[in-house]
Order: sequence, then structure tokens, then C-alpha cells
Amino acid sequence: MKVALIYDRVNKIGGIERTLEYLHELFPQAPLYTSVYNSRTAPWAEVFKVIPSFLQKIPFFRKRHELIPYLMPIAFESFSFDEYDIVISVTSEAAKGVLTKPNTLHLCYCLTPTRYLWSGYEDYFRKPLFRFFSSPLVAYLRRWDRIAAQRPDVYLAISENVKKRIKKYYGRDSEILYPPVDLKKFQISNSKFQTNSKSKIPNSKYFLLVSRLVSYKRIDLVIEAFNQLGLPLKIIGKGIQETILKRKAKNNIEFLGQLTDKELLGYYQKSQALIFPQEEDFGLVPLEAQACGKPVIAFRGGGALETITAGKTGEFFSPQTSKALIKVVKNFKAAKYQPEDCRKQAEKFGKEIFKKKFKEVVENLIKQNQK
Repeated sequence: MKVALIYDRVNKIGGIERTLEYLHELFPQAPLYTSVYNSRTAPWAEVFKVIPSFLQKIPFFRKRHELIPYLMPIAFESFSFDEYDIVISVTSEAAKGVLTKPNTLHLCYCLTPTRYLWSGYEDYFRKPLFRFFSSPLVAYLRRWDRIAAQRPDVYLAISENVKKRIKKYYGRDSEILYPPVDLKKFQISNSKFQTNSKSKIPNSKYFLLVSRLVSYKRIDLVIEAFNQLGLPLKIIGKGIQETILKRKAKNNIEFLGQLTDKELLGYYQKSQALIFPQEEDFGLVPLEAQACGKPVIAFRGGGALETITAGKTGEFFSPQTSKALIKVVKNFKAAKYQPEDCRKQAEKFGKEIFKKKFKEVVENLIKQNQK
């Protein structure tokens, strides 16, 4: 069985990028097709044979792909998959739109229907003038996106939240297969754990936030809350809003930048709790924290509702405001939560469970096609 993997772009690292690594373990010979590839910012992809589109020839686009959404349909339609038995697209945008012949099966692992065209349209096009001038482009992309969404033979959704969106925007049914957390990498602290020399992690009762620093992650409301609370908050991650957020933050808030997995593990283990303020399609960060035995304070929405048990492995705040978050943090008592309960919750989303189920889906799809 000859397999190809397809991903929207390979120029960053995050939770779903880890999932692609697990798919590589399942299909080690499968190349990874994508629109643009930046090896410096996506070191995880070194294990793949990465095949980028013609957009790779323009270096500027490797970092600023968001400026060329109108070229993404052309980029993915330019590939040929005639030699493959099955292609697996992992996508939140255009990768599902690849063209395949009848003898090549297409399984789409959908992260969400294209967010800026559908569920997140109001956030991305908030300014009236920008919305007005971009409306012809949005109309074109929406038409293409609906057409492209009919090309996969089978859909897998990463959460109940995404399953509903696939049905709403694309009219397609899907099964849920949750992305996995690496239970070997993220563990409860023990006496043998030693941080490396670069990571001198304090034993203070700080709260932790792990995220890309972009607007929809709502880090701004966490900063507003902790500016008032005066409690220690450590923020791990980088992004285009970093400078703006640093200006807003008071001295009790520390920005740590992008850390190694080993450093990240240490900060999870020594934190009081993880703060998760955004509405995510799924969200692996809460599971990483729970795998380390730590509770999560999350906004009541999105994938967090499927991974956190209120009162046992964390708490929810609502509405999505600093005031609501402050109220929950003030009442939060870390001693209430048992590390073992948090760990057991994370174990429901283990890597080996994911790999087993994904392999079964692919094998069943192949069998059905041979009938």
C-alpha cells in the first residue's frame, strides 16, 4: 500500500505537527506534500521526505503564507497522486482540495473547516473596510472550499466541535478520532526528574500559559486578569503579538519564549495550573498539562469541553472575559486536584490508542474499496 501525507504548510511547530510525526511512525515511507516548507522553523519535518508546491520557489511565502490564500487552491491542485493507493490530508485549509483519480482513496483528517472563511470569519474580517475590499476574494475562496470539501472519500474530525462544523459548512458526515498526547514525553514529576542547566525552574506556585502569541488565543484577557491578580504567570510561546502583549504585562508576568520539550515538561510539572483561555477546535495543551498531573483552568467552549472534567481535572470560566477568569482563579485551590486523576484523563487520549484507531480506519477503507 503506497501512502502520501498532505499538510497545509510545514513552517511551524504545534500540537498537530506532533500528530503528523505519529502518522510518520504508522507510514514511514509516506512523503509529506505541502504548500511551503521552512526547515528552520519546522525541524520536526526532517524525518519526512517533504515535497513542497511551486510556491516554495518564492522564499518570502515560506514565512508569510497568510498573504496568499488565493494561491493555495492552485498549489494543492498542481500535485499528482496517480502513483498512490491512498492519500491522507491533515488540514484546516486547502490540503483537502488535492485532485485524485478514482483508484486513489482520499482520507481527510479535518482539523476544522477553513476557519477564516467560516467559523472564524467575524474575527478575521472584523474591520468593515477590510471586509468590504476582501469580499470578492472571500466569495471565490468559499466557492472553491465547498467544492474541494467534496473531494475526500472519508472524513475524520478531531472533535465533536469540528464534526458539527464539517456537517454545517460542507454537508459531510465524519467520525471522531481525537489527536493524541505523548504520554511518555509528558509525565507526572518524580524525584529523578532533573532540569537541564538552561532551565532553572523555580518552585514558586506560578500559573502557566502555553500558546502561540496570536490574537484568537486570547492571551490578552489572561494578562488583564493577572495584572489585577498580581499572581505569578509564566507564558511559553512566540508569535506576532509578542511585543504588544509584553507591553501590557506587569512584572508578575514572565515571557519565556519558545522552549525545548524538556524545558516545557519542567514548567508543566512545577506549575500550579495551566490557563487555557481560547476556544480551540480541540487543543492538545490541556492534555499535556493533565498528563503531567496538573489541572487546567479553561474557557468553557470548544475542544476543552471534551478533555477536561470540571471539579476533577480542572475548572471552566465563562464568559470569555478577564473578569470571569479572575473569579475562577481567586477560588482555585490546587490541593483539591489529584495528579493521578489528571493523568488518567490524559491517558484516554494516548498516542498508541490514536495510532491503532487510525490504522484501523485506513485498513477498513482499503477493504471497502476492494469489494
